[in-house]
Amino acid sequence: MSVSSRPRPKAITLTDAAADRVKAIMANSDKPIAGLRLGVKNSGCAGVGYTMEYADNIEPHDEVIEDKGVTILVDPKAILFLLGTEMDYKTEKLSAGFVFNNPNETSACGCGESVTIEPVKPELISN
Repeated sequence: MSVSSRPRPKAITLTDAAADRVKAIMANSDKPIAGLRLGVKNSGCAGVGYTMEYADNIEPHDEVIEDKGVTILVDPKAILFLLGTEMDYKTEKLSAGFVFNNPNETSACGCGESVTIEPVKPELISN
């Protein structure tokens, strides 16, 4: 009897605007970049903030995601908080920046610096 498994969902996807912006930023780097590392950290009044940084290399436990020609490296401690998230890039009249549309967010602070995120229950992703 063979066991088949369904494809594992990506922890994060990018909109075209986010992918284009990441590619543009990385193209202007003065050193090689392995990808964009995403994670979460304790921050602000709501509890958690998103982190983004250039990654010089891929760490052994990074979740490696290829989407629209961009390599995203997700910190393994952040996977359950980011599962299902869409990263977008918005340009408005007086500001521009990356926006995370995360189905796991339960609230956000008024200043927009932090959010409350409930981790996905492991049993919901293993079935």
